[in-house]
Amino acid sequence: MARTRSSLRRALAAGLTVLATAAATLVATAGPAAAATTPGVDVSHYQGTINWTSVRNAGIQFAFIKATEGTSVKDSAFNANYVNSYNAGVIRGAYHFARPNISAGSTQANYLASNGGAWSADSRTLPAALDIEANPYTGGYCYGLSTTGMRNWVQDFLNTYRSRTGRYAVIYTTTSWWNQCTGSWTGPWANHPLWLARWSSTPGALPAGASVYSFWQYTSSGAVSGISGNVDRNYWNGDRTRLIALANNT
Repeated sequence: MARTRSSLRRALAAGLTVLATAAATLVATAGPAAAATTPGVDVSHYQGTINWTSVRNAGIQFAFIKATEGTSVKDSAFNANYVNSYNAGVIRGAYHFARPNISAGSTQANYLASNGGAWSADSRTLPAALDIEANPYTGGYCYGLSTTGMRNWVQDFLNTYRSRTGRYAVIYTTTSWWNQCTGSWTGPWANHPLWLARWSSTPGALPAGASVYSFWQYTSSGAVSGISGNVDRNYWNGDRTRLIALANNT
């Protein structure tokens, strides 16, 4: 995702995956140029001031915007990005960078929901995303948790977010991290959309149990008018109509 853990993330982001949601039945696509893909970005304060009108005019349909990390960090650009993207006609969603070794999943889900990651049925707000991936800090690749401990942490987060918002959170992860750190857990994929991170021309293998991705982050070095420097580029695995359906839970 956006640059909180850039160096490790660049080294480890070999296999991300995204899963279909109950709200939208999707067919996996072959690559960035494949049909039925809708372009998007994900951003944080690392992108500086963004001209969201230019971003929308460049064809970007959606954006995931960093809201929170752990239980003490709210991204300094979140409020401006979240409001300005919406006003420019971009379908927006918040994301939370998980820190499973510092507090419970429920605590971090509540922190997200209370700091911009809640949901409203306005045709332009997606359910928030849980960004869970290789630990960029001290504490081990899997944050020092066993596979059972990690499953419990993730489930606690997902259950709490759903209780707070009525929505199933999106899950951003890589295939390699998910399979190793959750023990190839298949539980969330019946309901939670998968946001696959794999910087390549094809999505590759999905996490265990995931039959399809909903979002795919395919590069960290994209260029978009209105954003200075590199930006993560993504595709939604469907057209804008289906993306709005996900936003509205219809």
